[in-house]
Amino acid sequence: MRTTVIIGGGAAGMISAVFAAGKGNKAILIEKNEKLGKKIYITGKGRCNLTNDCTEEEFISNVVSNPKFLLSAVKSFPPQKTCDFFESNGLKLKTERGNRVFPFSDKASDVTKTLADAMRERGVDVCLEETVKKIVCRDGKVSCVMTDKREICCDSVIICTGGVSYPSTGSTGDGYLFAASCGHAIVPPRAALSGIETVENYKELQGLSLKNVRISVLDGKKEIFSEIGEMLFTHYGVSGPLILSVSSLINRRDQRNIRLFLDLKPGLSEDQLRNRILRDFAELKGKKVYHSLVKLLPSRLIGAILKRAEIDEKKRNAEFSSEDMKKLLTALKKFEIRIRKLRPIEEAVVTAGGVSVKEINPKTMESKLINGLFFAGEVLDLDAFTGGFNLQIAFMTGYIAGTNA
Repeated sequence: MRTTVIIGGGAAGMISAVFAAGKGNKAILIEKNEKLGKKIYITGKGRCNLTNDCTEEEFISNVVSNPKFLLSAVKSFPPQKTCDFFESNGLKLKTERGNRVFPFSDKASDVTKTLADAMRERGVDVCLEETVKKIVCRDGKVSCVMTDKREICCDSVIICTGGVSYPSTGSTGDGYLFAASCGHAIVPPRAALSGIETVENYKELQGLSLKNVRISVLDGKKEIFSEIGEMLFTHYGVSGPLILSVSSLINRRDQRNIRLFLDLKPGLSEDQLRNRILRDFAELKGKKVYHSLVKLLPSRLIGAILKRAEIDEKKRNAEFSSEDMKKLLTALKKFEIRIRKLRPIEEAVVTAGGVSVKEINPKTMESKLINGLFFAGEVLDLDAFTGGFNLQIAFMTGYIAGTNA
């Protein structure tokens, strides 16, 4: 019987162990925390958006870093197989807006419990509060794993240690050290799905959530992103679904060249918006400009828009000039949000960067440098947008690593 050691008891580690044991291997999962799946508990605001019920093509289109590397993986273990795995192991699922898949119970803990039960049924040896110190390789292949408690001779190792975001969950970059010690290149970790700190202080807008707005991103003169969705003003700048997506797209670019624009009324052309404003002014003839915009914008946002347009909010709408209208339309349709930097990587939802996929076989997740060394999950230089895609990467790469180890 072959022995496989899985390092890390998160999503990728647990499913790797399930499939490694399912192949008849002796599977030993080592987790330094006191419990399994610590990061799973906080995903999806505690509900765990575990995958996205989309086509293979849609999945690949939502992968930001190295999507081509996952082409064979998504064919081997598409989102539907993830759903089948959990449902066949007793977890009832439901699909919500955007094809996001959640446990029917809305409890992330049920996802961890399902994986833990599946490991137990297959005889996986789960070792908590044990820390791997070193992977020993001899003659180009894995030989053993050294922990703070023992030495484990093995035929294969799967590194599933995650990235460096949310270090309180145990993701502290251990896997990068193990990989580098075995000769692997590490792409510098960066924050992905992160809030953005802005030059301007939006303190007066803190907590204001906007729906159905468009965020457009220019890198120099080239538009690299333009989508309608939700965003949020915070004490440090901006966040929310649209902003998280933007952060993943710009984290490897020179952010000095990046320009971010907010369109508050993407459903209206400039002419349509102008006519709408003029109608509101006519209905509220003689009122101050501020009060004339209450039907168009959230009250907390009006002051910020007028300030950006350099219009006195006490000005009467009867005094409103064509030049004022031009500046107001620019503020409404092209409100520039100047980027200072991304929030710290420790706060990011996921880590971009990690073990270079150029040195990994995409069909097996095995190292091209060391026989018997496999990788799965966030430790690899793979990341995607929100919506269950990052956990799907963990499950598909874990399945492939476990099956081939």
